[in-house]
Amino acid sequence: MKTSKPSGLLMLMSLVLLFSCKTVTQWEGQGPIQIIETTDQPITLETKQKFDAGEGVYFSNELEGARLNEVKRVNDTLIQVTILPENQPINPSPWYGFKLWSKESKEFWIQFTYGGIGFHRYFPKFSRDGVNFVNVDSTDFFQPETDERRPELGFLKVASSSDTLWIAAQDRMGTAHVQQWKEDLLQKEFVSKITIGKSKGGRPLEVLKIGEADDKEMLMVISMQHPPELTGFLAMQAFIEELVKDSPQTRKFRRKYNLYLMPQMNPDGVANGHWRHNLGGIDLNRDWVNFNQPETKALSDFMENKVKETGGKFVFAADFHSTWEDIFYTNNEELEGNFPGLIPKVIKNSSKRIPGYVPNIRPNEGNQRSVTSNSYFFFVHQAESMTFEVGDNTPREIIQMKGQYLAEELMKILNKKRWD
Repeated sequence: MKTSKPSGLLMLMSLVLLFSCKTVTQWEGQGPIQIIETTDQPITLETKQKFDAGEGVYFSNELEGARLNEVKRVNDTLIQVTILPENQPINPSPWYGFKLWSKESKEFWIQFTYGGIGFHRYFPKFSRDGVNFVNVDSTDFFQPETDERRPELGFLKVASSSDTLWIAAQDRMGTAHVQQWKEDLLQKEFVSKITIGKSKGGRPLEVLKIGEADDKEMLMVISMQHPPELTGFLAMQAFIEELVKDSPQTRKFRRKYNLYLMPQMNPDGVANGHWRHNLGGIDLNRDWVNFNQPETKALSDFMENKVKETGGKFVFAADFHSTWEDIFYTNNEELEGNFPGLIPKVIKNSSKRIPGYVPNIRPNEGNQRSVTSNSYFFFVHQAESMTFEVGDNTPREIIQMKGQYLAEELMKILNKKRWD
């Protein structure tokens, strides 16, 4: 008897149940936010070069977004690569990206090491064209068991040839894909670009305005404060793409509200393959009080000037990140901003549309401003705000659904709101 294959919908729902159900012990997320000094700290720029690994095998970090510091042949079948951070102290979850080739076809293992500083966080991806990446076969990658939750070492089996092979921590490298996406958005008549400053490295800091309203009620969305956090960017991308569709709901939304978008807060860090920091050696998401770095300073000045010039207000703000598992960081629900209850309602309404999905929500229990963007948006602008951290390995289909449904439910609520 011939058996039928599962439908695409059934397969997708299976993924949702596998990756999104609430576990018995729900992940608690990050610890207390640490206040750090955010004036410039020295960094070590990666030396762009080709590495000769012997026996006709070569590695290179000569591409945007790469991270590869040392290459050493251990024996005939093992080559060690060392990935080091831009500076320390730093969140020990390193980004890596490089390409390799050989004069003749060869099979060997790559050993990932991090100088005792980090652990292997990202499951390897490979590409044959430098653009389209896929996960390596799970049988070709392993990590030795340790007593620690997060082992440092990782071992990847590769087959090299004269054709270049790209290997990276996530399936996009560098800034080009973000720039192309922005250019695509700018083809829409209701999207425009505003240059608000320059990054530490002199790159333009650009905000996109989405909408045709009068700036009396505004929204702010940002992502990629931390360079490797691609899944957060993808959720943000799905969120924005829902808002720019052509439908009665989206058209009404854009007539009532202007949304300001900064999709890549840290372009220097992305371009240089940084683990966490900008070219000033600082975690930007710890600089939303002192504003010592040009990226945070430019955006905060933009928002505050916009409020002064228009007399308007920001009613919603979101910062998209990536981490081990999906989690929402929200503000203390006892505190009221410009639209009390908006964030919990949006999260609840969007989550219940995904069968079996129980969102992991961690409200801040404090009532004082801290050093993150989420806190700045709420305590300075009274914008109902959230940080959405998306799991590194959350399936792309589920990321798309979550971003899309968040946008749809937000529009439904805001379109009904009558402002005084």
